[in-house]
Amino acid sequence: MTREEFRILIEEKGPVLLDGGTGSCLRTRGMPAGVCTEQWVFDHPEVIKGLQEEYADAGSQIIYAPTFGGNRISLKNMGLADQAEELNRTLAGRAVADLRGRVFVAGDLSTTGTPMEPYGPMTYGGLMEVYKEQICFLVEAGVDLLVAETLLSLDEALVICDAAREICALPLMVSFSCEADGKLYFGGTAADAAASLEALGVDAVGVNCSVGPEQLEAVIRQLRDTVSIPILAKPNAGMPVITDTGEAVYSMGAEEFARHMQRLWNCGASLIGGCCGTTPDYIREIRKIL
Repeated sequence: MTREEFRILIEEKGPVLLDGGTGSCLRTRGMPAGVCTEQWVFDHPEVIKGLQEEYADAGSQIIYAPTFGGNRISLKNMGLADQAEELNRTLAGRAVADLRGRVFVAGDLSTTGTPMEPYGPMTYGGLMEVYKEQICFLVEAGVDLLVAETLLSLDEALVICDAAREICALPLMVSFSCEADGKLYFGGTAADAAASLEALGVDAVGVNCSVGPEQLEAVIRQLRDTVSIPILAKPNAGMPVITDTGEAVYSMGAEEFARHMQRLWNCGASLIGGCCGTTPDYIREIRKIL
C-alpha cells in the first residue's frame, strides 16, 4: 500500500474499521498469563488465524499482525532476543498470507519498555537500531503498512518515525496511550505529539488502550482541531475491574461500546477499532451503527 492509497482509502471509505483486542482475546482462547504472546502465537498458529478471520468477517479493514512485543528489547526480557527475526517474519508473513485480498495487514510495533534519556538509559541511536531491525523484518514479510501503538512518549514515536522512513515508504500510523485528559505518561499531550508527528509526515495519529471510549471525546476533538491527518481511536472496552486472581474484567458490552465509538467518529476519528477487552463482536456492532 502506498501512502496515497492509504489517504484515498480513508477519504473515500471512511470510517475505516481496525481490529479489536488481540492479547485479551487470546487469553480467552487458551494463552496462559505471563508467557510471551509472540512465542505463544508462533506455537499456536491456528488460534491467531481463527481470531484474525473473525475480525475480517466482522468488518475489519486493517488487521494488526501479532508482533506488538516483537522488538529485540522486549523479547530479551522474555529470553527470546535471538528469535526476533524468526518471530517477526513468521507472524507477519502468516497474517499476510492468510488475509491478503480481504484486508490490509499492519506490521505492529510498540514501546520497548525501556525509557529514553533523560528518563532512562536508552539512547536515540540504540533505540533507532532496535526499531529499524524490527521494521525490516516486517517489511520483508510483506505487510501493507506500519502501526506503532500504545506509545508512552513523543520521543519513542519520533525514533520510530525516523526508523520507518529510513527503511520504507509504507504508511505509518502512530497511537499513544494517554490519560483521559490527553496527557502522555512521560510528559506532554497527545495533541502536541500529534502536531510534531504530522510535521514529520506520519500518515495517521491517535490514541489506544488505557481508557474507555466514553473518556476520549475531548481528546479526539483536540486532535481534530490540531492536525489535518486522519485520527485513530482504539480504546479499551471501558475501565477494567481487577479480580482477586489478577484478571482484568471489562464491563462495557459491544452495543454500548459501538454507541460511544459513533460519538468518537462524530468528534473526528476516522480509523476506529478496539483494544483490551474488545472482540470481533465489538467490531461487528461498530460496523452496524456506522
